[in-house]
Amino acid sequence: MGRQDVSLEVEAKYDLDASVTPALDALPGSRTVTALEKAGTRRLSATYYDTPGLDLLRHGITLRRRTGGTDAGWHLKLPAGTGRLEVHRPAGRSGAPVPAELTALVRAVLRDRVPEPVVRLRTTRDVTRVLGRDGAVLAEVADDTVTAEAPGGRAESWREVEVELVAGKPRLLATVGDLLRAQGATPSRYGSKLARALDGRVPAEPVPNAHRGPRRGAGAGDVVLGHLRALRDELLACDPLVRLDAPDAVHRMRVATRRMRSALASFRPLFTPDSAVALREELAWLAAVLGAARDAEVLRDLLGAQVEALPADLRHGPVAERIATQLEQAYHTAHEEAVAELDGARYLTLLVAVDAFVADPPFARPARRPADRELPALLARTVRRVTRELAAARAEPGLPERELRSHEVRKAAKRARYTAEALSPLFGSPSRDVARRMRQVQETLGSHQDSLLARDWLLAAASRAQAAGEPTFTYGFLHARQWHGDGDTDANLAAADALLPRSATRWPRTRRR
Repeated sequence: MGRQDVSLEVEAKYDLDASVTPALDALPGSRTVTALEKAGTRRLSATYYDTPGLDLLRHGITLRRRTGGTDAGWHLKLPAGTGRLEVHRPAGRSGAPVPAELTALVRAVLRDRVPEPVVRLRTTRDVTRVLGRDGAVLAEVADDTVTAEAPGGRAESWREVEVELVAGKPRLLATVGDLLRAQGATPSRYGSKLARALDGRVPAEPVPNAHRGPRRGAGAGDVVLGHLRALRDELLACDPLVRLDAPDAVHRMRVATRRMRSALASFRPLFTPDSAVALREELAWLAAVLGAARDAEVLRDLLGAQVEALPADLRHGPVAERIATQLEQAYHTAHEEAVAELDGARYLTLLVAVDAFVADPPFARPARRPADRELPALLARTVRRVTRELAAARAEPGLPERELRSHEVRKAAKRARYTAEALSPLFGSPSRDVARRMRQVQETLGSHQDSLLARDWLLAAASRAQAAGEPTFTYGFLHARQWHGDGDTDANLAAADALLPRSATRWPRTRRR
């Protein structure tokens, strides 16, 4: 699927009384808006597809086939930060099945289910373009009258206004919104027309309020389950973005995977013995699948920036070109391999296992205890693990051994940080302080692993350059720089020790909500 088939949609929706016509005349004359342009009336018809359980909609995804207007065709909309990624495909013939490349993007949600029509929307749309300098379209304001027809159900109509950015800045969205609110418009509580049409039909979470954060008196198991559910949803949200090779998607999905694995370890006493062992092993496999692509990204950015900063007399041969080309190719190869694994049976089996775990968690008796009594001790245990690993690293007699053990300290600090961040909504600033300190420990020791990867890659790159008859001086210089930039291992370990919190358990009560 080409990049031209994917766009980022940033919009805001407002409800407006049917008797009011939006007045936008106050917009021209501002710093950016020079004129308004009526773009006529469009009549649109869209059939939305989902599973019988509305699994796509529950994950903020919409899939439709639209006719009429300037963007007829299949549209798949995926959550992406403050906006949505919209994937387009040609409409094809009427009655044709959903394009396979679109269902492949949401396979993690669909699994073996086939999307089917769930509602048809007919929209009469009056469009006003907001223009800037040189006639550039900054935004489009669509005044929509919508009629929804569910299969076998009654028709429902409503009025809404959509403001979609085109070439404008986010502040223009706020400016138009302020103008509409002054005329009686109210921000819509629905993320899409489909969500409004199917209001009340979307299945609730098996555990109510799981994503609203823990409250006073919550059980330890409830808090951890809410955290695991949020990570599961983040994993599923990242899946199509990884397949589309969206910026930072591989990193986000890998972090969500690692956080879930870490949570299963940190909160292990809340579960029955060994109940999460197999799931943790499979999450480790998924993190490794994503790791090769992420490592190539990190090396490309690290070495690219270092060679770019070198003075010209230290850049011998096409070093910058080799770094960019070879690491970009390494990334694409690793990304293709990762996507192939996401299409495999092992990954889908893992997703089923995650769903089963959060649907019916194998809690032990400690999970029923109050969170504000049970969870601080579990966080303190992760901090003590960092302390033990740090003491062991500093006690190693040789520098190579201390360097290797420093990586174990960093991994322990990452687990403690993830645990503290998971508990921050409940415990507030004491937990955030632990997370901050553990992040600093990570950063203090973090350059070492990147340095090892960079050294190995530079040695191999120098050999390839030598075989091609190119100078190798710059590779050697960069290799030496990794040693120097890695810092003094003993000093780094001492600095990490100074960062450790001496108590992470003096929290008599949860934060008031």
